[in-house]
Amino acid sequence: MDHTARLALVGDRSDAVRSHTRVPGLLQALRTRDGLDLDAYWVATEDAGQGVDGFDAVWVLPGSPYRSEAGVLSAIRAAREGGIPFLGTCAGFQHVLLEFARNVCGLDRAAHAENDPAAAEEDSVIVPLACSLVGHEGVVRVSPGSRAAGLTGADRTQARYHCGYAPNPRHLDVLRAHGLTFTGTDESGEVRIAELPSHPFFLATLFQPELDGDGTRAHPLITGLAEAAVAHARTRTHARTR
Repeated sequence: MDHTARLALVGDRSDAVRSHTRVPGLLQALRTRDGLDLDAYWVATEDAGQGVDGFDAVWVLPGSPYRSEAGVLSAIRAAREGGIPFLGTCAGFQHVLLEFARNVCGLDRAAHAENDPAAAEEDSVIVPLACSLVGHEGVVRVSPGSRAAGLTGADRTQARYHCGYAPNPRHLDVLRAHGLTFTGTDESGEVRIAELPSHPFFLATLFQPELDGDGTRAHPLITGLAEAAVAHARTRTHARTR
């Protein structure tokens, strides 16, 4: 029985984005080192709005500003509502918060400052960082009992960044009140990991775990997505043959 998992890589693929160039090597490492075979397809942001049905996992990769904000938000919503394993990194993290704010918290005017620089500050869920994190490395403290902690097996993880935007602190309590949890912070207490505990696998990081190490071994959070994708594929195959 074929349980090969189908992975949607949502983003505007470019060799100029280091994160994108790391993906083929990571997929190979997952296959050879971990026995996790993923059939990966790049889905341009303009096409992501057509849905991610039939995929066993969705990974929204960096590379903002995306050509289609609406397409990215549609893919995130479909994964969240459909129970499809999901990972968002860097801009993927940022757009997770934006999608959740609009469609779960009812903040219809919620905005991302990179996409909508004219938006009022009180409406901006994602705002420019006072100090850019482009090229920055640091430690992220992980909350005990969280999915991130279970995957990393530690209370902290190294993080590599390439971003200039982060969550607006004024909206975090509203997001928490509606079920989103923040399970990783940097050493100054700024949010760096988000999870949805009610979901089979829904995790997002402001840092880029795909840049971890030399690319010959996947970061535990990426391995976790791959494991969840394979499990989803088995369930989907079983349901189809019943």
